[in-house]
Amino acid sequence: MRFLRLSLMGLFLVSLTLGLMVYAGHLVYSAVQARMNDEPSLPQRRERVFSVNLVEAHLGTQTPLLTAYGSVESRRTLEIRALTGGMIVDLAQNFENGGRVRRGQLLARIDPAEAQFTLERAESGLTDARDEVREASRALDLAGQDLEAAEIQAELQQRAFQRQLDLQERGVGTSAAVETAELVAAQSNQAVVSRRQAEAAADARVAQAQTQLARARTAYAEAEKRLDDTQITAEFSGTLRAVAVVRGRFVSANEKMAVLVDPRALDVAFRISTGQYARLLDEDGELTRAPVRIQLEAYGENIETTGHITRDSASVAEGQTGRLIFARMDEPDGFKPGDFVTVEVTEPPIENVARLPATALGADGTVLALSGEDRLRVLEVTLMRRQGNDILVRGDGLDGAEIVAERSPLLGPGIKVRPLRAEAAEQEAAADLIELSEERRARLRGFVQTSDMPDAMRTRLLAELSERRVPTSTVERLERRMGG
Repeated sequence: MRFLRLSLMGLFLVSLTLGLMVYAGHLVYSAVQARMNDEPSLPQRRERVFSVNLVEAHLGTQTPLLTAYGSVESRRTLEIRALTGGMIVDLAQNFENGGRVRRGQLLARIDPAEAQFTLERAESGLTDARDEVREASRALDLAGQDLEAAEIQAELQQRAFQRQLDLQERGVGTSAAVETAELVAAQSNQAVVSRRQAEAAADARVAQAQTQLARARTAYAEAEKRLDDTQITAEFSGTLRAVAVVRGRFVSANEKMAVLVDPRALDVAFRISTGQYARLLDEDGELTRAPVRIQLEAYGENIETTGHITRDSASVAEGQTGRLIFARMDEPDGFKPGDFVTVEVTEPPIENVARLPATALGADGTVLALSGEDRLRVLEVTLMRRQGNDILVRGDGLDGAEIVAERSPLLGPGIKVRPLRAEAAEQEAAADLIELSEERRARLRGFVQTSDMPDAMRTRLLAELSERRVPTSTVERLERRMGG
């Protein structure tokens, strides 16, 4: 009985399991059929909107700045050389590297003993030549007087001879007397010729003495110059560098002793491309005297000055390109030859251009402008200049348009955007300025006035500290240097 009950229970469980499996298969089959027969339901899509920063373009006249890099050079650099050889017996106290000298100051003296002896010998020779000229002049004067007396005597003898001829014609005189008078007259004429030769010799002696005097004067001037060459003076006020001599050293003629540099006559030489050079030419093809601004960054401090272009290089050096331009500094305080500086050249103004961020220009030379319904459209522009992070462009429909400041590959014509306009620019700029208390302002001004810095930088900092609101960066920089 128990066996039958257990058998029936097992058969019931097997039947129930098979029924459940069949039911599960039916459910799976029905779901697959329903999935295959139903239409697919697509999710509803929404248009994507991008946020963009906009800037408003305004056409007007812009003055481009050409940025280049160059080095400071001195227009007046003089090599100080020994004009004669000898031992240096005297040297200026400030004849050293970095020493400042004045125009006409005695820098060094070479032993003048030999030159002094030569000068004294030349002076003696000059005295002898002058005495010879005086003696020759007196001899010439005496020779002239002797010639005059001989001519008078010859004239008298000629009249006596003529008188004997007259007496002979009247039959009173004799032939012997006539011949005697004629002989005496001939001797007198011979004496005149001799006196003339003596006068010519005296005249030649005077000319020779004059020549000797000129030579003696030349020798004296040369000896005097050699004596002057033992003293080396400064041709202009400046600073010495490359000093290579000391007192007691023997120098040879034309040996380099030092280099004198004029710190007030400084130029800056910088190289630009040929295209940039063409923009600096006037209608006649001459280089314009465009104003420049020169900056030297030194440990966080900027030394600035102004200037103007004066000339360009005569030729292009081998292996170089572009043009080498020279600009003259107006106030070279703080600058030294060899400084590497940044030069900003003010180019001629350009009309009908707009200043935009450089990121607004696409690779295809277009910009994206905001149109109706906050969608973008393409504007073709012509790039005129690049100005750091900005560009100067020109194009139709650009005036007054709102331009996307930062291009992205996701942006294009017809894209809907959410415009973001820079309305708080002035507030951000004002945030960089702070107001100082009187005590803090006086402390900063005292530090600037007593610190060792160029006059141009001191003037600029004092001007900033005199304003009601002072740049935060200036205050922080000065307090760091003060240690506060």
